[in-house]
Amino acid sequence: MDPAVWSYVAAVAGGAGIGLLLTVFGGGGSVLATPLLVYVVGVRDPHVAIGTAAAAVAVNAAAGLAVQARAGRVKWPCALVFGGAGLAGSLAGAHLAKQMNGERLLFWFAGAMAIVAISMMLPKKVAGNPDAHLTSSLTLKLAPAGLLTGLAAGFFGIGGGFLIVPGLMAATGMTLANAAASSLVSVVLFGAATSVSYAAGGFVNVPVLGALVVGGVAGAIAGMPLAKALAGHADAARRVFAVMVLATAAYVGWRASGGA
Repeated sequence: MDPAVWSYVAAVAGGAGIGLLLTVFGGGGSVLATPLLVYVVGVRDPHVAIGTAAAAVAVNAAAGLAVQARAGRVKWPCALVFGGAGLAGSLAGAHLAKQMNGERLLFWFAGAMAIVAISMMLPKKVAGNPDAHLTSSLTLKLAPAGLLTGLAAGFFGIGGGFLIVPGLMAATGMTLANAAASSLVSVVLFGAATSVSYAAGGFVNVPVLGALVVGGVAGAIAGMPLAKALAGHADAARRVFAVMVLATAAYVGWRASGGA
């Protein structure tokens, strides 16, 4: 098969896998997009891989946000304060990342993947206040948390949901369902800001981005029945997925540090 054709086929297949994982596990899957682009699709420049992955994350998160908004689960005032503060952080993080050597950036990305995997293994707090609303004191908690989270999301080109959800819950006391839905506002903003920053430097591969998005939509649709089937074993399934992310992180770190 022609290498160019293989790249697009691999991007569609990989996007489908990530879309399926995001639908089944509700987060963490987007962190696999950059390694997929570098080691499977064949995107040679890590900066292009991160910029393209960030754009795909933003598009997929926007689709998810539309669904959650229609269901009334998004706490808009809290989500906008968190995301608005993080927008500046994501732009700063993306700028810093573009100045770093590609292989060194991948090495640090592997560390971020490991943190994502460990966070997925931790017990999830499901209780909370479904009537949580924005106050002046909550704003003082949400804004700095959003700024720091945006910085990390922009630097690594990831959605950052594994940081946003617990941040929203800790600051506002909202439920896990509300936090997961509200986090998508930040994921869209951070991903869009990061990808625009990278695109300005020519670090987004538009055809590969399109293939990722097409595959992601198909994977999300395919993942819906699987998510229902695994509903009774969600914790065990998440831990299995976390081990897969951790193993991928080890591989990325090994390759970035000079492995064959």
